[in-house]
Amino acid sequence: MSSSRRPRAALAMSGRAAEAVLEPHVLASLAELTDLEPPPVLDDFGTGRARAVLAGVELLVTGWGCPPLTAEVLAGAPRLRAVVHTAGSIRAHVTDACWARGIQVSSAAAANALPVAEYTLAMILLTGKQVLESARDFRATRTEVDWSRTSRDIGNYRRTVGILSASLIGRRVIELLRPHDLRVLLHDPYVTEDEAAALGVERVSLAELFAHSDTVSVHTPLLPATQGLVGPDLLASMRPGAVLINTARGAVVDQDALTDAVTAGRIRAVLDVTDPEVLPRDHPLWESEHALLTPHIAGSQGNEWRRLAELAVDEVRRWAAGDGFAHPVPYDRLAYLA
Repeated sequence: MSSSRRPRAALAMSGRAAEAVLEPHVLASLAELTDLEPPPVLDDFGTGRARAVLAGVELLVTGWGCPPLTAEVLAGAPRLRAVVHTAGSIRAHVTDACWARGIQVSSAAAANALPVAEYTLAMILLTGKQVLESARDFRATRTEVDWSRTSRDIGNYRRTVGILSASLIGRRVIELLRPHDLRVLLHDPYVTEDEAAALGVERVSLAELFAHSDTVSVHTPLLPATQGLVGPDLLASMRPGAVLINTARGAVVDQDALTDAVTAGRIRAVLDVTDPEVLPRDHPLWESEHALLTPHIAGSQGNEWRRLAELAVDEVRRWAAGDGFAHPVPYDRLAYLA
């Protein structure tokens, strides 16, 4: 891309996503770097206005709720050369037709990985210390606790944490765990022994990960090969009182098998995602004292959206100057990405 002129750009996402992520100063920055189509954003590529915009656009800045960029849509966008996504996964809107056209794609997945990793670290430490259980019991009894009678199962000293998948988020979790006195195991079939050593973790089989960990944190993407990956046998192999943390996708875990193990009190669970995404109102996990359910909040929220926007603006700046993306989505790794 030549720096002698500004590329034509448009925003494609839901109105809610634009309101959350694209603050006025972000829009101003994008307008300085590109010939930006002013809001409202494109949330339906079938409208007359959308077709007119797409006919001349060279760059799309996308977000949550962006419609799929199908072959039909791309046929009406002959000049489109790049997509900069202000969120993590691009699976919902970047189709095979985009790759076939050679469209360059960038994602803010690296920026979104940090808050998920921070959430995971917090939950690993809180559940290791059994903070939530202690707070619940303290509220019920409202009396002094005899600390000398604390179970030796409580605490984070040399606790074993298993990481399922060295994804962007999995690697950030490993990084955040380094200062803590923990043993970290990793299962990822695409990571070699040398790579695991460089990460400072022990590479183990899937069965070993679940059998030997006090906490297992799931970070694998949802793919045909990973649907229901964490099934009854793996859950049954977990140590009594062990914790399963899932911030990836609910369907990676067999929801029924997990429910049975948790409601029986054999293991504990921290679930930021479930299958379905919101469990039925009468689902037993809602009332289980061994489960903590959060409403998919581990990813970027509130002021963390600014990190996504800043990364996207930097990527637009680089692309407009002809420098290429710092955070490209590589097609040959697409099958392993969330």
